[in-house]
Amino acid sequence: QVQLVESGGGLVQAGGSLRLSCAASGSIGIINYMGWYRQAPGKQRELVAVITSSADTDYADSVKARFTISRDNVKNTLYLQMNSLKPEDTAVYSCNVGGTSQWGRGYDYWGQGTQVTVSS
Repeated sequence: QVQLVESGGGLVQAGGSLRLSCAASGSIGIINYMGWYRQAPGKQRELVAVITSSADTDYADSVKARFTISRDNVKNTLYLQMNSLKPEDTAVYSCNVGGTSQWGRGYDYWGQGTQVTVSS
């Protein structure tokens, strides 16, 4: 089992910044990818950003140049620095982690989600 604990969400005015964190613990083994997804009310969940074990990153077009994904491999923690926030960024943000446990089994886990609300 892998446990994911997210933090950093909240209410911010448009143009402001927030930093999300997702700490992984448990039978982590080797983490292959870590990512952030978001789901706004009435909309499907969408990928925000992802980072691989080789530090390759990919972003949704809507957040490029505003958001930065990073990871601390020692702390097994994922971050999302969100700048120049817009009201349309309002959503529940969830982290997703995939890897291979120390017993050689693949896994894919989700965090509980953290609310980000951007006021206009």
